[in-house]
Amino acid sequence: MMNGRVIFSILCLLMVLVGCTHLGPQTVPRDRFDYNTAIADSWKAQTLLNIVKLRYADMPLFVEVASVVSGYTLEGSVTLGGTVSSEAAVQGDFLALGTAGKYTDRPTITYAPITGAKFNENFMTPIPPSAVLFLMQSGWRVDVIFPIVVESINGLRSRQASASDQRLGDPEYYDVVTLLRKIQQSGAVGMRIVKETDSKNTTVLFFHRENIASEITKARMELNQLLGLDPDRQEVNVTYGLIAQGENEIAMLTRSILQIMVNLATQIDVPSEHVSNGLTIPSLPTPAGEETMLKQLIRVRCGPDKPENAFTAVKYEDHWFWIEKNNFQSKRTFAFLMILFSLTETGGKEGLPLVTIPAG
Repeated sequence: MMNGRVIFSILCLLMVLVGCTHLGPQTVPRDRFDYNTAIADSWKAQTLLNIVKLRYADMPLFVEVASVVSGYTLEGSVTLGGTVSSEAAVQGDFLALGTAGKYTDRPTITYAPITGAKFNENFMTPIPPSAVLFLMQSGWRVDVIFPIVVESINGLRSRQASASDQRLGDPEYYDVVTLLRKIQQSGAVGMRIVKETDSKNTTVLFFHRENIASEITKARMELNQLLGLDPDRQEVNVTYGLIAQGENEIAMLTRSILQIMVNLATQIDVPSEHVSNGLTIPSLPTPAGEETMLKQLIRVRCGPDKPENAFTAVKYEDHWFWIEKNNFQSKRTFAFLMILFSLTETGGKEGLPLVTIPAG
């Protein structure tokens, strides 16, 4: 029979080994992705809710996650007692073992509403034309950027679905987008963006490979004609405005984040009874023909029941509004809107979600 002193020594060794187990490393894979998913899903739902609220002339409000602090506490205790008696003792050896543990998770999440000057700067300020050029240069599709961000280029205006200024859009505007996309896809024409530190204007230097395809050359000529540009100039000034001042200038009238959201809001499906009851107003009919993909930027469905397996869904006015998971164009528009949020964020590092998880 094992001696009591030997048993006691083994239990003490086990206690030491258990005490060396760290809680922190085990929580990182789980918490990092869980918080990432939760913040991303809530951001999508909040954005969709604000777009829906604008459809009903309701005040949008953005609340950002300022910080997430999750502190873990793991406590454990082991009690061990006993007696080792002599061989002549009646009671014999006695051993008593007891354990106790406590696990505590106390997350602290801080929210900060975006209001006042920060709201004006982030949501009311038009996106600068230079940002449009940088997005094009980084590989974003022109037929995604322009219909969402650029309201007009050299006087050619896009479709506007908001109630205050509804219009179908100039056909030439969408011809410009189609030509730019064809040139972008070819990879034969590039640009170099030069922005002076003391100037609001941006200079674009266009360059192209030798022996480019004839169809790309034709597309460039048509583009120059539509925009009224001098085909022999390689240097073009890009400014914010409605009408260009000469043959060496591209004037872009860009939208703010709030304008983009209002434009998207008018493309939301709403119940007919909401229109008849005066809760909202009808919008322009869905465009048809070849320009449908450019003009119908997003498709938000509605219904009385919560959808299953939606990309994102929110409830408003006793109805559910959602983006279908298999609607790639709508998801792409929504993702691009999220990127524009990041581009217009001016708060610095303090505006970013901070996840701090002390564990150990």
